[in-house]
Amino acid sequence: MTKDDIYAHIVRILREAFDIDAAAITPQARLAEDLEIDSIDAVDLIVQLKPLVGKRLQPDIFKSVRTVQDVVDAVHGLLEDPVNV
Repeated sequence: MTKDDIYAHIVRILREAFDIDAAAITPQARLAEDLEIDSIDAVDLIVQLKPLVGKRLQPDIFKSVRTVQDVVDAVHGLLEDPVNV
């Protein structure tokens, strides 16, 4: 799966689950400051990403995630190296 595919999937989740306007979702958008994703929402986002990766995700992997692009990179890294899931 490409990073573009992952990005599209994340945009869909943010729009559908968190009712975020598509125009606000960019790779540089900060989850907390720009998209108002709080820590509870972040956990929900991780849960919704589970089917994409196919395994339970460890929240520790997402501790340094701040932007939408960070989420894309983290998921892509997990797909490339499934041992760390």
